[in-house]
Amino acid sequence: MLVLATVGFAVNFWAWALLSPLGPRFKDILELSSFEQSLLVAVPVVVGSLGRIPVGALTDRFGGRVMFPLVSAATVVPVLYLGLSGHSSLWGLLAGGFFLGIGGTSFAVGVPFVGAWFPPERRGLAIGLFGAGMGGTAISALTTVRLVDAHGTACPFLITAGVLAAYAVLSFVLLRDAPGRAVPTEPLARRLAATARLGVTWQASALYAVTFGGYVAFSVYLPTYLKTGYGLAQADAANRMAGFVLLAVAMRPVGGWLSDRIGPARVLAASLAVVVAGAAAQAAAPPLMPAGTAAFLAMAAALGAGSGATFALVALLTPANQVGSVTGVVGAAGGLGGFVPPLLMGTLYGTYGSYALGLALLSVIAAAALAFTLTRVRKDAARATAAGAAAASG
Repeated sequence: MLVLATVGFAVNFWAWALLSPLGPRFKDILELSSFEQSLLVAVPVVVGSLGRIPVGALTDRFGGRVMFPLVSAATVVPVLYLGLSGHSSLWGLLAGGFFLGIGGTSFAVGVPFVGAWFPPERRGLAIGLFGAGMGGTAISALTTVRLVDAHGTACPFLITAGVLAAYAVLSFVLLRDAPGRAVPTEPLARRLAATARLGVTWQASALYAVTFGGYVAFSVYLPTYLKTGYGLAQADAANRMAGFVLLAVAMRPVGGWLSDRIGPARVLAASLAVVVAGAAAQAAAPPLMPAGTAAFLAMAAALGAGSGATFALVALLTPANQVGSVTGVVGAAGGLGGFVPPLLMGTLYGTYGSYALGLALLSVIAAAALAFTLTRVRKDAARATAAGAAAASG
């Protein structure tokens, strides 16, 4: 079930990220401004983020057995539209990108689905392994530009639509919800209100907005940043973005595994400290080799590990029958954290001709999240760990 869910997450994220590698191309063809290009790649992010709130709550109610095939099948429609006709105008791209966001909601399906199959002491690693499915964005980065160059704009969209349709059928046949899965009986509005009253909802949301939000922001905007700031060719910039994504993906289960052993608060603190240093270093606009590359790779590893640790924190502090709802809200915060920076970076570059201020802001925000982790989050995590140990021994 873990493998099937991870594959589904990767396929849906592949679709969700299709527009990002093509952003510079669409900018040139359609003569877009920096802000319009940023908006183009950010729209699927915000829709996929906000959509996680209802999708997470629906997963609590109906289970991943129903929701994974449904989300995958629904994502086929905008992918086909973008490939066949929607790519010819800015408004067509924005409309297709809006519904492409459905693919981004798959995260809120997978976390409660996977978590229900594993005991608490293994949940951090399991959810971290599932989170590696965000590597679907690397598939997009490595293949989309090459396929467009070789076979035309429609090609990557048609291939992705076919894979999504195949997965929708496969998941409908093979997926099964965990035995004894806690199913809430209260209405959706009441469950969401109860979720809003949980402290972990807002703690994890703030941290995920920085960790996963930072990952999403770089995964959608890094090709533009490297092309504009360092003069790289589009294909080279997309390949380097893929390297960033793959390292972050590899570190996400590591963050979950470490959280199972030393606690999520410690992993989050170490990860955020690296982001503070890396963003501050990159704000000085160093040469791409070696200093700039080292800063970005360090941030990739830290953001991946921090994302895994955040959901280990969710698994530690959240009641079992509310994991989907909390995941939806936290996932939305993470996606929204990735929506704002591309728009901000595009605006700042258009105004000042430099990305330094945006990177400096990332360093400051990560420092604030680090302070929060070392105080409130560490205290609540320690209390929950002690309570769990007492319950296990008694």
